[in-house]
Amino acid sequence: MPLDSDLFRSVLGRFASGVTVITTRDAGGRDFGMTVSAFSSLSLDPPLVMFCVDRSASMLGALGESAWIAVNILSASQEALSRRFSNLDAESRFDGIGFSRGRSGAPILDEVLAHMECEVVRRLDGGDHVIFVGKVHNAESRDERPLLYYRGGYAQLER
Repeated sequence: MPLDSDLFRSVLGRFASGVTVITTRDAGGRDFGMTVSAFSSLSLDPPLVMFCVDRSASMLGALGESAWIAVNILSASQEALSRRFSNLDAESRFDGIGFSRGRSGAPILDEVLAHMECEVVRRLDGGDHVIFVGKVHNAESRDERPLLYYRGGYAQLER
């Protein structure tokens, strides 16, 4: 018996996740970024992370050709940044926001909770998504609260 897609979505919504913005630079020097909540650590040795991108995402082409990406983990004060990278036209997402270049050239957003620069080492079929595996080469973090996504909306960790 097939699982009802609305039920599946509702159950998955009960899993709170952090919010990231994945960024990259294509061969032409254009910056791309998108909000991704389907992100996870994969391995400590070697240091690997993974994230999933919908096949219909505007950034999929840039990710398909990029060797390097940055994972920007958002802080609780960056909900507007998450919305910007999930809603605005891909061409204007970087307009007027602060960022610097990592060692790889990928954009690192200002004042994020943490960031990692990753070499894309594998792309895998994941149904209606593509699974990207990145080897972490550089990482930094700050002491802030994380931005969370839960049941279709943003939440903050209270401690």
